[in-house]
This record gives sequence, C-alpha cells and structure tokens, in this order.
Amino acid sequence: MSKRLSPHFPVELSIVIPLLNEAESLPELTRWINRVLTQHGLTYEVILVDDGSTDASWDVIEELAQTDTHLRGIRFNRNYGKSAALNTAFKEAAGRVVCTMDADLQDSPEELPELYRMIVEDRYDLVSGWKKKRFDPLSKTIPTKLFNGVTRQISGIQLHDFNCGLKAYDQRVVKGIEVYGEMHRYIPVIAKWNGFGRIGEKAVQHQERKYGVTKFGLERFVYGFLDLLSITFVSRFRRRPMHFFGTMGSLSFLVGMLITLWLVGQKWYLAFHNQHARGVTDQPLFFLALVAVIVGVQLFLAGFLAEMVQLSGPRKNQYLIREKLNID
Repeated sequence: MSKRLSPHFPVELSIVIPLLNEAESLPELTRWINRVLTQHGLTYEVILVDDGSTDASWDVIEELAQTDTHLRGIRFNRNYGKSAALNTAFKEAAGRVVCTMDADLQDSPEELPELYRMIVEDRYDLVSGWKKKRFDPLSKTIPTKLFNGVTRQISGIQLHDFNCGLKAYDQRVVKGIEVYGEMHRYIPVIAKWNGFGRIGEKAVQHQERKYGVTKFGLERFVYGFLDLLSITFVSRFRRRPMHFFGTMGSLSFLVGMLITLWLVGQKWYLAFHNQHARGVTDQPLFFLALVAVIVGVQLFLAGFLAEMVQLSGPRKNQYLIREKLNID
C-alpha cells in the first residue's frame, strides 16, 4: 500500500478498542493486529480503553505495553459504557484514520488495511462494517435486523449493520462529533447530521467468540430505540425548539378551535331553522376540542420557554469547518 502520510499525522492508523473483562483475548488480539499491520507497512497505535474491568485486563495491558510500543492504555475508574470509552479515545487518537473494533476477537484485524484504504483512497468519511454472516444466536440476530431496519427508515442511511463495532473514520469525523449515553450505535447518524455524508460499507468477517461471554443483553435494543428518538430530536431541533413545539402546539390549538367553531356554528344553524339543538358544552366533542386547545397552548409555551433558554444560555455554536483558504 502506498504511503500518503501527512507531516501532521505521524501515525497512519489509530485503532480504538473498548473492553470490559477481556483479559484472555488481549494478548492474541494485539499480536494479530501487529502481524497484519506490519505486513502492510502501516504505522499505527492501539488505544485500549479498560471500561472498569473487574478481571486482570489492566494488568495484561500494562504487561503487553512493556514489549509493544504501539499500545496506549486508558483505564476508567468504573464502568461508564462503550460510548464513553469511544469518546475518550477519539480525543486521544493521533492517526490519519481511526478504526474501532471489539476486544473479543469476533472482529478480524485482517479487515483493517482495506478499511484504511477506503478512507484514504476512496475518500469516505466513514466506513461501517457489515457482519454479513454472523455467529450469534437467533435471540440476538433477529432483534438486530429489526433494529437496523428501523434505523435505516428513520435516518435515511442505507447500512445493513449499524451496530457493528468494526468501523473506520476519517480523523475529522471523530474530532468533530461527541458520543455519549448509548449513542455509539448511531455514530453514522451523528456523522451524517454533522455534514460527513460520504458513508460506505464493507462486508467483514465475523468470528465466533473464543473467550468469555457477551456483555450485552436484549435491553440494549430498547435503550437503542429510545436513543435513536433522542438523537433524532436533538439533532434536528436543538437549535430551534420552537419549530417543533410551536408547530405541534399551533396544530393542536387550531384543531381544537375548528371543532369548537363547528359546534357553535351547528347550534346556530339548527336554532335558525327552529330545530332543537343540544348545548355546545353538552357534547363530548366539545371536551375533546377543549383538551386540544389546552395542549396546544402548553406545547407553544414549552417551545417559547425552550427558545428563551437556548438564547439566554451559554453560546456553544460548533460549526465544523472543512477547509480554509487564505485565512489565518
């Protein structure tokens, strides 16, 4: 592979590996990474993030770092989650390209050189792995397919596997986004909404788990769906909450007023033609209209207050600039 190393990037590839109780797999994984990347002549670093392990994972990392100068380690005081591990490591990564992978040996380091090439030569902002053939039980694969289908529909990003841990990023992406909560599943969505629209996909090998047990349960799909709704709302309306609450409130208020006017008009029409008419307040539809008006006013006020908080709060406008020309 041809070298395209910028003087600003002494490392071509940063590999970020969050881990929790993976002491058994780390020696084999780091040897495998070293063998593959040395064969391809890539300069690299491996950032191992110990997310509050209770086994000997950190001891293993310290021992491996004594003989492997490519290794860097970060140890959390407790378990904060994968998003926190990735976000912290992204700030430390020095590589032109940043790849993420899991520590359980189910992601193959053999994929790293091609992922690097797709970012550097094909100029993708992000390349997501696709575990086309999975070695997981049906209790995991079926919810995963449902989760991926819903995410595709909401985000408009046509990826088969949003949750694959094996991904590659241009450094501008990882330095320009923030990952928190359980948002690591939606980094492609966050990247797209921050203007990094060249998103590719690569079918990758998926290995059977060799050591330990999975650290994720079915609850991650419930949390994942809630996080998707949250990130969709925040990304679209964080800077303009009145657009959401004001629109919904105005529609609700308008529906309530139209129903009320229709009921009043109906009563007047029947009275004008000397026909018996029920009182406006005697009809159940009136109370539905009243609820719609009240909800509409409340939503509008919520939008107004959110807008005031946004305007009066500390200004933290983060506008990502891709390039500058003749500007110091």
